[in-house]
Amino acid sequence: MVIFSVYVVNKAGGLIYQYDNYVPRAEAEKTFSHPLDLVLKHHDEKVVVSFGQRDGIRVGHAVLSINGVDVMGKNTADGKDILEYLKDPSNYPVSIRFGRARLSSNEKLMLASMFHSLFAIGSQLSPEVGSSGIEMLETDVFKLHCFQTLTGEQHRWCELFDQNLKSALEIAEKAGNFGAGS
Repeated sequence: MVIFSVYVVNKAGGLIYQYDNYVPRAEAEKTFSHPLDLVLKHHDEKVVVSFGQRDGIRVGHAVLSINGVDVMGKNTADGKDILEYLKDPSNYPVSIRFGRARLSSNEKLMLASMFHSLFAIGSQLSPEVGSSGIEMLETDVFKLHCFQTLTGEQHRWCELFDQNLKSALEIAEKAGNFGAGS
């Protein structure tokens, strides 16, 4: 199985290192005529589907490109607001690619902090004294592993760490060390 991301969180719950090892795949691309039969809205500097699932397009998917040109947040490549662009009947037919957008830096910080809180709660709620907290969180689609350093916290990150991490991810991916569904 592929390792998608690595997050390093300190004891206080702050994100101190993050590396993405994947590129979000496009879920669906479709050509539309006017009027658009999906409801789109601005959400966290992106344009997302808020209503109208169909043809592999799901609620929460973000607009990734229009007519083959990648969008930048909530704007087209030439700086126009996507929602305004799609209101204009003269822009149709239009081909829109939808999928899961990359997380923003703020979203990554928020998720790391939230996971740290769940980890701490798990440690405290455990009926076993000295529980190490959450070791793995499993869903039907992925497994989230939590590893701790021996000292509990690492203060310095350098280029060598980054290079070694990327090498380890490549080796693990090729060897399949995590097994199916990991």
